[in-house]
Amino acid sequence: MEFGPLLEGRLLRRYKRFLADVELLSGEVITVHCPNTGAMTGCAAPGVRVWLSQSTNSKRKYPHTWELVETAAGLACIHSARANQVVKEALQAGVIPGLDAYPKLATEVKYAGDSRADLLLSGPAGRVFVEVKSVTLCVDGGQGLFPDAVSERGRKHLQALSEALDEHTRSVLLFCVLHSGIERVSSAGDIDPAYREALLQAQHAGVEVLAWQAEVAPAALQLVRPLPFTVDPVGA
Repeated sequence: MEFGPLLEGRLLRRYKRFLADVELLSGEVITVHCPNTGAMTGCAAPGVRVWLSQSTNSKRKYPHTWELVETAAGLACIHSARANQVVKEALQAGVIPGLDAYPKLATEVKYAGDSRADLLLSGPAGRVFVEVKSVTLCVDGGQGLFPDAVSERGRKHLQALSEALDEHTRSVLLFCVLHSGIERVSSAGDIDPAYREALLQAQHAGVEVLAWQAEVAPAALQLVRPLPFTVDPVGA
């Protein structure tokens, strides 16, 4: 997915969860929307370089949206919803082996009670529910972790993926890595041990887990390669 022109600035602070103050290169200070509900550990240090998109919607109180940040380990996209867009484009292009045999794609499909799947693939081979999670927490040695905060919603999604399984239906949890410094992905058991246990149970039930890295640049995001996934970080 292409961004279009982005504005560069320096982060002054993130606050009230969805807001951030940014100083543009011109010296102007603006308040922008922060589209990330997580802790954003390592991605929100005051003074770091950030890139912003701008909406043409005149009704928005804050027309600018925080998209990218330059971290000590590499460039990251903190706009969580971008993960769904990047994965959708990759699926439509047949980039992900094992998911390229399902020609139809739908988004936000209700399943397993009141849950909604990010993506539903379908075709002669059956159907695949896909839940996409954005990964930006990078720790020593290129280790990516999810979640970066306790995620009851994430556990609910794992339960729904498990419930959806049958002889004609696959369920896939896809970690979309939006941080160029991450080389492998694991669950963040120290942050949310309940999520780790729910993930193990989901895998035992038959839920497939994939991790793919996106190339992150101010011009565009693109899913480019699979990454290793283990429930626990290597050496933990």
